[in-house]
Amino acid sequence: MSAPLGNQFWKARSSHGRDPIFATPDALWGACGEYFEWVDANPLFEARPFAYQGEVKVEQIERMRAMTISGLCIFLGIGRATWDGFGERDGYSEVTARAEAVIRTQKFEAAAADLLNPTIVARELGLADKAEVTGKAGAPLTSAVDELSKNDIARRVAFLLAQGLNSAAQ
Repeated sequence: MSAPLGNQFWKARSSHGRDPIFATPDALWGACGEYFEWVDANPLFEARPFAYQGEVKVEQIERMRAMTISGLCIFLGIGRATWDGFGERDGYSEVTARAEAVIRTQKFEAAAADLLNPTIVARELGLADKAEVTGKAGAPLTSAVDELSKNDIARRVAFLLAQGLNSAAQ
């Protein structure tokens, strides 16, 4: 059964839409701090075998857990789009920038100390050693084949085939 025409039941609502998850930037920063503490308090574990006097034991070794934006979003119970939306709001943008800086710094420093895999962290942080190689006077690289005529290429292929036949005959 549908509502009668001209109804105004919507005016009876106490609020419109759901309440914001983090009503203030301070509430968001507090929740981010809880995530940072949770990461420190909940390391990952690696099973590593040890041998001593012929007896092999498997021990659990604590490994550092890397902070991530996606891990933060899961902890906060929000989606990545919601996190990005906070970054566009006044007051919240400083909080999101600060949280992202904390996460980036934690990963970078841990990778530099070899506590996290440096290759994976460098890839995620967009760090790379890049060298651009160019041809003469900054022109694009070309291969020697690009500069040969079809006739020259055919002559060189015939020469190589003849060499192959001569070596096979011997």
